[in-house]
Amino acid sequence: MSTRTTSAPEDAYTAEPFVPSRGGLAALRRAAAGCRGCPLHRDATQTVFGAGPQDARVMLVGEQPGDQEDRQGEPFVGPAGKLLDRALAEAGIDPGEAYVTNAVKHFKFTQAEPRKRRIHKAPTLREMTACGPWLAAELAVVEPELIVVLGATAGKALLGSSFRVTRERGAVLEREIHGRVERVVATVHPSSVLRADDREAAYRGLVADLRVAARALG
Repeated sequence: MSTRTTSAPEDAYTAEPFVPSRGGLAALRRAAAGCRGCPLHRDATQTVFGAGPQDARVMLVGEQPGDQEDRQGEPFVGPAGKLLDRALAEAGIDPGEAYVTNAVKHFKFTQAEPRKRRIHKAPTLREMTACGPWLAAELAVVEPELIVVLGATAGKALLGSSFRVTRERGAVLEREIHGRVERVVATVHPSSVLRADDREAAYRGLVADLRVAARALG
């Protein structure tokens, strides 16, 4: 199967054959470790699946794992993840009670030389679409009361290519996602806060959006 999927044209990329038809998050995580639905698995160290309680009321969805996540096999464990945990706590959401995941489960990067730093590269729409069945399965199992979309790429993966985080952020939206009507709050990705010229202002904006999510959860 892997030979066929890795040589297939982009239109044929999909994780669908690898997603189990039953079982909870543990079964999904085990199956995702062997996903060959698109070529991103070739260079990544491992699949980075979502983490958090299966009964979480809120699910946070980012773009893809970064360098540290790829090495450790857990989402949001690098600098952006630490900033996100701090912002969640400040907004009134316990980070330990949230389910965190990414639209794409493998780290996509460029690297000038083998021992040089690996530079994050944004996934394509095809790669996000290919990985969609994993996110759909996570949503079906967790059934969160609210989804927090972190950044433009995750927004496009969940809400369509016309999504603009600058236009949609900080409001409670209702959208159909993978066959279910979901409540969604969009905000920036925490990594963009780390890159911002005015980091304090960017951080305050992230916390303000997360407070909207906290109020929506009641």
